[in-house]
Amino acid sequence: MELANNLENNLLTSSDVTLEDQKGFLDSTLGKVINTGLDAGIRFLLPDLIEEQVIDVKDAIINNGFKAGVEEAISSAVDFGKSVVGIFTGKFESITQAENAVKSGGIIDGISDALDYALNFCSKFGKIPSTICSVIKGGKDAILDTISNNIEEEFKNQVSSVEKINTYAENWKDCYNNQDFDGMEKAYNKLEDELDKTLPLENTLKEARNIENIHILIKNKGGDFNLSQEELELAQKLVV
Repeated sequence: MELANNLENNLLTSSDVTLEDQKGFLDSTLGKVINTGLDAGIRFLLPDLIEEQVIDVKDAIINNGFKAGVEEAISSAVDFGKSVVGIFTGKFESITQAENAVKSGGIIDGISDALDYALNFCSKFGKIPSTICSVIKGGKDAILDTISNNIEEEFKNQVSSVEKINTYAENWKDCYNNQDFDGMEKAYNKLEDELDKTLPLENTLKEARNIENIHILIKNKGGDFNLSQEELELAQKLVV
């Protein structure tokens, strides 16, 4: 009830999430996982809809309570002491911490409540035909199972991704110690590609950004490894 009340207050002020907010949600690592599950569920439950109709239905759900509801559930359920850590925008120290946030924080229950609220809102205010809302609500368990399975699979991928990042970082350091810039460049490019697939993990990001800063310094100096102490310290300070 509290979740519904909070959502209603927000939506009465502004019924639509801005395009920028929605894009941020969908572009985040777990946002994409949830979006994929929602998309697959709608297509399965409503096979006669054409592509544009599927997109319209999904956008209406996301913009009218779903996104806000999931974030409200996360904010209510997940607190690691230093601050409320958001699944979509926060930084975690490890994959385990992020996984525990999803499992112990009741995030799937929050997604369920948010979907209920969004469908009720869309039906009440004519955002989506009531018949379509009823079909989606009746098949909600299938959607939630898909989202839950997608999240489990994504965490497996994340563990693999972090292991690769650690390997590439060690390869870069070995090449750096041997003053092998070509080898550094190969490891650096692989590291950058893998970072795009990984959750924003604080410890991983700190080391990766430090490597990036030193790599760029050396590259800008034409492959000169003779960095001053001041330059090395600056590389450390620029890590965010």
